[in-house]
Amino acid sequence: MSEDEVSTSDIYMQPNVVFNSGKNYLIKANSGHGKTSILNFIYGSSTNYEGKINYNSDTEINVISLRKTKLSYVFQDYKLFPSLSVFQNIILKNNLTHHKTQDQIDALINHLNLGHKRDSLVENLSLGQKQRVAIIRALCQPFHFILLDEPFSHLDPTNIKVVSALIQKEAKQQNAGIIMTALDEVFAFNFDTTINL
Repeated sequence: MSEDEVSTSDIYMQPNVVFNSGKNYLIKANSGHGKTSILNFIYGSSTNYEGKINYNSDTEINVISLRKTKLSYVFQDYKLFPSLSVFQNIILKNNLTHHKTQDQIDALINHLNLGHKRDSLVENLSLGQKQRVAIIRALCQPFHFILLDEPFSHLDPTNIKVVSALIQKEAKQQNAGIIMTALDEVFAFNFDTTINL
């Protein structure tokens, strides 16, 4: 993107941008303006930027350590394994973190109306169902921040309300921050700060 395109951004070209744990942030922009890029920079899956990303203000990001215990991510393209079942996709993450019990995972699956799909292959799910599986998987680890890249793009208003409440509850229990990207306002969420990209 050119400097003209990012000159009014609250993030790009700014000397410092700070995200505080325990706060909820909405990063809002039109398509193609770098919302996913920002989350990828924070997560450490892209280094195509100039500057530094520090965690806890003075420590440069250690990607492997942060992904295990401090950063969770709901990717826009889900990054699920299509040939595995709903439960298998979720338990893969939880086997690494041991963050939830099997009963807790089953409760999350049922809470997001996926109980009847628990043993179905992900490749046979609708986009909205895949989105909910990706959200459950992201909640199966400890985090200081959860990154949500347009997480409700395929959900109806009822599911958005249920999923929003669940994410906010989980984040509050961990005193964690939420950084979400969206094309427009997200009314089911309580944001402390809206950032225009």
